[in-house]
Amino acid sequence: MPPSYLLTSVTFLPLAGTTALFMLRADDHEWIRRIALAISLFEFALSLQLLRGFALTSANYQFVEFRNWIPSPPIHYHLGIDGISLFLVLLTTFLTPIAILVSWKSIEQRVRAFFISLLVLETGTIGVFVSLDLFQFFLFWEVMLIPMYFLIGIWGHERRIYAAIKFILYTMLGSILMLVAMIWLYELSGSFDLPQIQSLLVSGQVALSFQTELLLFAAFFLAFAIKVPLFPLHTWLPDAHTEAPTAGSVILAGVLLKMGTYGMLRFCLPLFPEAAHRFAPYVAVLAIIGIIYGALVAMVQTDLKRLVAYSSVSHLGFVVLGLFAFDPTAVQGALYQMLNHGISTGALFVLVGMLYDRRHTHLIREFGGLASPMPMIASLFLFVSLASAGLPMLNGFVGEFLILAGTFARNVSWASSAAVGIILSAVYLLWAYQRVFFGDLIYEKNRTLADADRRECVVLLAMAVLILWMGIGSVSFTRRTEASARNVFVLMQRPQAYNARAILRSIEPLRSGGVR
Repeated sequence: MPPSYLLTSVTFLPLAGTTALFMLRADDHEWIRRIALAISLFEFALSLQLLRGFALTSANYQFVEFRNWIPSPPIHYHLGIDGISLFLVLLTTFLTPIAILVSWKSIEQRVRAFFISLLVLETGTIGVFVSLDLFQFFLFWEVMLIPMYFLIGIWGHERRIYAAIKFILYTMLGSILMLVAMIWLYELSGSFDLPQIQSLLVSGQVALSFQTELLLFAAFFLAFAIKVPLFPLHTWLPDAHTEAPTAGSVILAGVLLKMGTYGMLRFCLPLFPEAAHRFAPYVAVLAIIGIIYGALVAMVQTDLKRLVAYSSVSHLGFVVLGLFAFDPTAVQGALYQMLNHGISTGALFVLVGMLYDRRHTHLIREFGGLASPMPMIASLFLFVSLASAGLPMLNGFVGEFLILAGTFARNVSWASSAAVGIILSAVYLLWAYQRVFFGDLIYEKNRTLADADRRECVVLLAMAVLILWMGIGSVSFTRRTEASARNVFVLMQRPQAYNARAILRSIEPLRSGGVR
């Protein structure tokens, strides 16, 4: 595949693959599942080609594709990736076959429509991460909402309609604000092309007044804060996770929430540096509140899936804190934690889904003593819980350590407060594990529950191997993100900066080598 067409192929292959599913009979469920899995596995293999040709030391966009699309206003088909988006694309292509495998037996109604929705969702998600034109970015952002809405609303649980509508309303509110900001930015710069806008701002050819920058930052930030979700804009997430099918929860936690933190790093920081600095103390406080609040609420949950959902609020608070610490080490940690959360929390939702398939409940009180009939699931649940809690040698430790180390260098109180969340995460995860897998077998039906079958073992072991590799081989990831993380601070320099001294302090560590 020529590099000039690789991103287009990776982006649209899942969408093109849906035509094969449309050609099958709607009741031919077995072949629908097999072809959907084959498409997703081929997509993952194709996406791995991005690693082969990726230049480690370059901060520029790579695999760039540029075509004229709409002449007036000037909108282009512009794709490209850097170290920030590379692994998010790979995370998406890795989790999609996982989502298909965990839905193999649990989805029995409208099977073809379900897998078509998953593949369309994959295209929309990848499109968000590779788009370098603002209009094109917004288009993929909206496309992604539609299949996720249907996944929750059609194949979800009892309150699925409520959760789906709440999800779409919250996200659409953010989308409207972002669209207004994009149009405003176009009127100021004459372009929707992100690299061109960045170049105009850095060179001083386009200057934003302080008030304009604050308003544009606020519009973009609110859209992304809703998607993260950042406290207090998080209330849609527990409902969406609880009511979504397992595959929906895996994709939502693993990839969709990262669109918010990706947007902050791609747009909010480099385009509006002064506003980002002015808002940083407030954002940091909200992130710390989210870390502690999410952990405390998770601790008192009686619903296992809702517990994992609130853990996302807590863990993603670390990511936001790392971004707004304006420290290269913390930004590296935030990027790594985005990947960690996608794998660890995705694996937790997979395991919770396996328990639900056997007992048709998420209530913790309905379990107990499951380690005896289900030793494989119990062992892997403990392994993933320890990874999510940040145990050294597993993936969660690396991201949280880098975030706290970088944040500590900037603000000791922020880092000290956020560190409480790590302690609390161990409390709610291990306490939940104790209640589900240890103790007496209170309910007789739990004695005969089946352990993981071959398909489920493949899914769990694949995720466990990646968790371990990310914990001990983190340098293979961070060396590919370092140059792009460094470039964010370079783009934050402005000739007319209102607080140039603060920005220079932010990039000073980069001159001494950054983070490997």
